[in-house]
Amino acid sequence: MSATLAKGQNGPLAVSDVVISLQLTAPADLSALLVTEQGKVRTDADFVFYNQPSGPGVDLRPGPAGQAASLAVSLPAVPADIDQIRAVITLDDANSNFGRFAPPTAIVSDAAGNQLFEYRIDGLAAESIVIALELYRRQGSWKVRAVGQGYAGGFAALVTDHGVQVDDSPAPAAAPQQAPPPQQAPPPPAYPAQAAPSYPPQQAPAYAPPGGGYPPPPGPAQQPPGAGYPPPPGPGPGYPPPAQAAPPQQPAGEVSLSKDRPVSLQKGQRVTLRKEGGAALTFVKMGLGWDPVRTRGMFGNRTVDIDLDASVCLFADNNLVDVAYYGQLSSKDGSVRHQGDNLTGEGEGDDEMILVDLTRIPAHISTLLFIVTSYKGHTFEQVQNAFCRLIDGANNGELARYTLAGGMPFTAMAMAKVYRVGADWKMQALGEGFQAKHPGEAVPQLGRFLGKD
Repeated sequence: MSATLAKGQNGPLAVSDVVISLQLTAPADLSALLVTEQGKVRTDADFVFYNQPSGPGVDLRPGPAGQAASLAVSLPAVPADIDQIRAVITLDDANSNFGRFAPPTAIVSDAAGNQLFEYRIDGLAAESIVIALELYRRQGSWKVRAVGQGYAGGFAALVTDHGVQVDDSPAPAAAPQQAPPPQQAPPPPAYPAQAAPSYPPQQAPAYAPPGGGYPPPPGPAQQPPGAGYPPPPGPGPGYPPPAQAAPPQQPAGEVSLSKDRPVSLQKGQRVTLRKEGGAALTFVKMGLGWDPVRTRGMFGNRTVDIDLDASVCLFADNNLVDVAYYGQLSSKDGSVRHQGDNLTGEGEGDDEMILVDLTRIPAHISTLLFIVTSYKGHTFEQVQNAFCRLIDGANNGELARYTLAGGMPFTAMAMAKVYRVGADWKMQALGEGFQAKHPGEAVPQLGRFLGKD
């Protein structure tokens, strides 16, 4: 006989195999987090979702057309150091929230389909993600608890709260490059090859200890999304003249900014964020753009409806600190501001713009990683003219541009990173693909892009 749970209530599980299913009134995904007594995952293998549908003792099973997936859990197969299995519901539209729809219902059944427990998740408002239920150990047995904890911050809040870290194993050394001909930029060092279009390999030792991430840094209150930054402080738009010193020799694969024309970067090339005279840039913009491929048919050309989203992930060494994306337009410290989502990519110029005030980035932030994800699952084979460009925020002059060469069978792309080297900031063109439809799926796969040159 089925029992109805209210938030916080629990009940015993007398069976060894259970199925968690959903009744939804809005499109949403179901996933699972397998956590230890500390409430943290051990590795990314403990995060079960549609792009990684199997975990230790837990399988995500696709539902019939138009219905949500379900989680099949074999409790005896769950590792002994896993204390809880948390079932998570994520709205497909991260700009929406559960308050706009009738409450979802989570159902726990046995393997034969007999309903054991039902939980109607009332009281949700601005949240786009909710932990619906958790299965947990208690005195040698398993129980189920109605949780109903929502996350207004979306996946950025979810993954950091549960210790989803990134692979911090070092990237393989690039092969030596031949000396470039005069007046030409040398070819970029090869970036590590994509291992597979899926979640990264399970490498438990490569993860930072649970709880090793940085807390959100303190900072000024968020400004309204879409508000621009003021010009950098100082008299006029110019920068103070640099000290007269011989310019350092550039490392291989690095080019210099020019005051006369934008620098065209190749994949893997780097540029130091200093003007030609040597003055450091303090406020920059990253413009990202793309066009959907037009296809020919019986009734003429048509454009595929592709929804790409630009995001920037802020890392302290290998730990995710914050994400600025369509669901959270400003970083918590206010240093990074996303200007909003372009749903189609149609039109000329930048499709999305991200503002970065380098003077406001906290000292422990070491890397800003700019990615583009395909919300509807289209691959970059259906995208053309994808680019990212660095802009001087003081005068809106374009400084550097990287254009993606050719389409690739991936739903996400690491376009570029801006990272610290001593007292300087550098930008590197990446152009590496992987599989993810939104930032939450991308984060566990970004470790390979965080190594320094």
